[in-house]
Amino acid sequence: MRILSPAISQLARLRMGRIVYFMQYPVQVQQQVFQNLISAAQYTEFGKQYGFSNIYKIEEYKKRVPIHTYDTIKPYIQRTMEGQQNVLWNTPIKWFAKSSGTTADKSKFIPVTVESLDECHYRSGRDVISLYYNNFPDSDVFTGKSLVIGGSHQVNKLSENSDSYFGDLSAVMLQNMPFYGNMIRTPDLEIALMDEWEEKIERMANAVIHENVTSIAGVPTWTIVLIKRIFELTGTDNLADVWPNLELYMHGGVSFTPYREQFHRLIRKPMMNYQETYNASEGFFAAQDIIGEEGLLLFLNHGIFYEFMPMEELGKEDPQTLQLQEVELGKNYALVISTNGGLWRYLVGDTVQFTSLLPYRIKVSGRTKSFINAFGEEVIVENSDTAIAKASQATGAVVNDYTAAPVYFSEQGNGGHEWLIEFDKAPDDINRFMQVLDDTLKAINSDYEAKRYKSIALHMPAVHVLPQGTFCEFLKSKGKLGGQHKVPRLNNDRKYLEEILKFAAENMNA
Repeated sequence: MRILSPAISQLARLRMGRIVYFMQYPVQVQQQVFQNLISAAQYTEFGKQYGFSNIYKIEEYKKRVPIHTYDTIKPYIQRTMEGQQNVLWNTPIKWFAKSSGTTADKSKFIPVTVESLDECHYRSGRDVISLYYNNFPDSDVFTGKSLVIGGSHQVNKLSENSDSYFGDLSAVMLQNMPFYGNMIRTPDLEIALMDEWEEKIERMANAVIHENVTSIAGVPTWTIVLIKRIFELTGTDNLADVWPNLELYMHGGVSFTPYREQFHRLIRKPMMNYQETYNASEGFFAAQDIIGEEGLLLFLNHGIFYEFMPMEELGKEDPQTLQLQEVELGKNYALVISTNGGLWRYLVGDTVQFTSLLPYRIKVSGRTKSFINAFGEEVIVENSDTAIAKASQATGAVVNDYTAAPVYFSEQGNGGHEWLIEFDKAPDDINRFMQVLDDTLKAINSDYEAKRYKSIALHMPAVHVLPQGTFCEFLKSKGKLGGQHKVPRLNNDRKYLEEILKFAAENMNA
């Protein structure tokens, strides 16, 4: 690897010119991306339906094509999955990235084209490294290997008669990665693509402890699980003892804030760097260009045309969206994308705020719906409502209200979810209630199911049964008692839950 390092690092530095160009000319670059997308898809079924062949201006495109959610674009995707081509995109689509579902579906299947792999995901990956080298010109990150940790990597055929495949995004990327990409990553594909996580963690730990790992890429949840197993095998409590040349952890998918201090304890090394990315099944959107500072550089020349929907427009019949030159700092916008993966005016579900307008930098500020995604499980309120209903039905319970939040990873154990529930009629068996709730979430949300598998990442959810009237009295104490105020079902941090627990304890002792 040391032989290849100078050549790879030089290529990474040369890419900065392209990055600087879209930083300096963002509106012009996005205009060109838009024109390329419309031109490529004009003879697809979707393009013909909305008259792409005579759309020349962005405003005309926004008038003709409605905002799509997964549920509204799903019929086109379903037909593509059944083998029809030229429906959403003009080149064959044989790969689909599986991610957590919607109200109606356990999983979503996002089309992955050759263009979206090459011009979005892989290009963005190279640009992330270029940005890192721009921050640390003397880096030795390519003298070793990158440890790549994804989610469940199983790759499946859609059917016996199909030539199409699905898996989570990391699986699709690994399966299609150029040979030189596999030369600089670990573990081997045989291990990386394993589906059984208990065995996978064991084999991965044993395979990588003897490698010269200089960087790690993955979601914090599985990374911590692997690190703890490596500690058990090596007898150390500092990852720098195992990999003295480790210098970079690239993270994304969930907020890193709850994990930061824990990683500092797990990797006690002065020159350890952390770089945030914003990558999803739908596209690779942004990455930190100034390490250590808030804000991710929006990738503008990667096959994605962006629109930004003000939050007050969300839910309207004909919501208005803004282009780059119209956005403002510090305001929440729902992200809308059109991509070379065949998504058109697609509402991603994330909300972003701009932290800089020249260049354009963003931070992920939340979701368009109430959710928990502290570990990549993407539990939405429709999931939790369904689980509560099933558990109530199974145990004869009647629930007045509830809220839930994450329990973060710690030195004492894995993460999980903590529920506060107020019953009008208590269940016959609270443990049975929580078991049904947990089983239902696993049945309707594939990401939650993966994280709960054998409790490797997430343990069984915990519950606090609150006295009747607690939520109402809590809202009253906050001056928020009234029809327009309610307890949020799901929270992606513990602030709200801790406040209610403290309030309940104080009132019980009063």
